[in-house]
Amino acid sequence: MTAHSPLQIRHATHPAQVPGFDTAGLRAQYLVDDLFTPDAITAVLTHHDRIVLAGAVPASGPLTLGTWPELRSEFFLERREAGIVNVGGPGTVTADGTKYELTTGACLYVGRGVREVVFEGADSAFYLFSANAHTEFPTALVNPGEGNRLELGDQQTANRRTIDQYIHAGGVQSCQVVLGVTTLHAGSTWNTMPAHTHDRRTECYLYFGLPETERIVHLLGEPAETRHLLVADRQAIISPSWSIHSGVGTASYSFVWAMAGENQAFTDMDGVDVRDLR
Repeated sequence: MTAHSPLQIRHATHPAQVPGFDTAGLRAQYLVDDLFTPDAITAVLTHHDRIVLAGAVPASGPLTLGTWPELRSEFFLERREAGIVNVGGPGTVTADGTKYELTTGACLYVGRGVREVVFEGADSAFYLFSANAHTEFPTALVNPGEGNRLELGDQQTANRRTIDQYIHAGGVQSCQVVLGVTTLHAGSTWNTMPAHTHDRRTECYLYFGLPETERIVHLLGEPAETRHLLVADRQAIISPSWSIHSGVGTASYSFVWAMAGENQAFTDMDGVDVRDLR
């Protein structure tokens, strides 16, 4: 079954526009709150680095990834690559006839040229992050804990977290996608603080594992002109290269971080001293 919602389009924005946005304007530009609809594939294209974010929820049966007229492609991955993370219960992704089992938090990289991608699993929910690709790399599955694992932060500053790097220069190869999952330890609520920007990449966050009654206060904007959004479970944030991306939750949570742009160096970031944030 192929059940696609129309492709949502988000145009690129300039930092000078941010002070003029009210809450509804900020949410319309940077928050994606409707990716996961049962029995459908929902997608958003942002003109920041031509990234596509998509959610697939095969609740009643398999869902096949098609394409959208706006992409002018015969099939979705004709000129693209994708990282797929399962943020629901166990499920499978079949790429050109090869089936991969994805547990919660597992990542599947699917390279340019793969024609058919099928999602299955009644309790699963798949998040897809896609960018343009200039060459082909092989499909690769990484289970939680099998990537490059980093332990960062401190319980004293409420930011003790485990980072699993999946698609990166030292792991699964890609053209430009860099992707991983961060999980906050119990009692920790802050992510990415001190904050930073990526002047050479766009980064997107997909928050998951957050109780339905809880929220994350996500900070965005230039360091000297910040704003915030209240974000619920399985909602995504588009963070342009000039924007910080940091948040604090009313409970612990996980999030998929994914980037595309000029390079794939995980450490290529411009740090911001907490005292300089406004």
